[in-house]
Formats: sequence, structure tokens, C-alpha cells
Amino acid sequence: MSGYAIATTLDVPFADAVARTREALADQGFGVLTEIDVAATMRAKLDIEVPAQVVLGACNPALAHRGLTAEPDLGLLLPCNVVVRADDDGVRVSAVDPGVLVSVSGNAELAAIADEARTRLRAVIDAMTVHPRVIASGATKE
Repeated sequence: MSGYAIATTLDVPFADAVARTREALADQGFGVLTEIDVAATMRAKLDIEVPAQVVLGACNPALAHRGLTAEPDLGLLLPCNVVVRADDDGVRVSAVDPGVLVSVSGNAELAAIADEARTRLRAVIDAMTVHPRVIASGATKE
């Protein structure tokens, strides 16, 4: 996959993975600001069937406030996307690595904020691995 994701693959029904992801995000102080049903959008706009996939735009308000205070244009990189996607191996849950996002800003003040966001998103992904039906976990690398 990529060097910009924190991910795990689960062997659970898609709807359960979405619900568990939302719960784990809430446990780490993230709210879901946006939700994009990729499969429904592709079906409606292009008449193409794709596997189930949802993009959750997650935001931790305290971290967002700190980041926006240090870098007013940080809003261009928010929210942190978390993707729940059905694939041949199960349901993949991936979160963007905030450190990769803020690295484009060149603002060193954002590093500590990104580290905390990464730690929290890693905890979200790790929370998924507690379930006995988890297949694999870890940061993805190409």
C-alpha cells in the first residue's frame, strides 16, 4: 500500500467495521464531520459498481484548534480521513498519517501536534486489533 497510512484488515461485516471505527474514533476524541459513501457516489454519478467504501472525515477539536493556531492554513489539510473499505482480504480500515500531511506545511510547530494525532489514530487502529477476528495490522509500506 502506502507510506502515508496507518491500517488494519478485519474479518468482520462491513457495517460492523464502520460502527467499530466510529466508536474507536470517539474514544480518542475524534468526531466524524463528513462521511462519503464512495460506492453510492460511483453508482449514482458514474453507474459503476465498486466494493463498499466509506471515507470518514475525522476531527479532534482540541488538536485542530492547536494546529490552526500554529498554522491558519492548516484547514486545507483537515479533517483526517479514515477509510473503511471492503476488499478481497476482509475490511480494511486505514487512517492518514497526520505527520505526512503536515510535513508539506514546513511549519515545525505542527510536528508535536501531528505526533499526538498520529498516536491517537494509531490507538484507533489498534483498538480494532483487539477483536479476535482481526487478520493483520500495522502501518502500510510500499
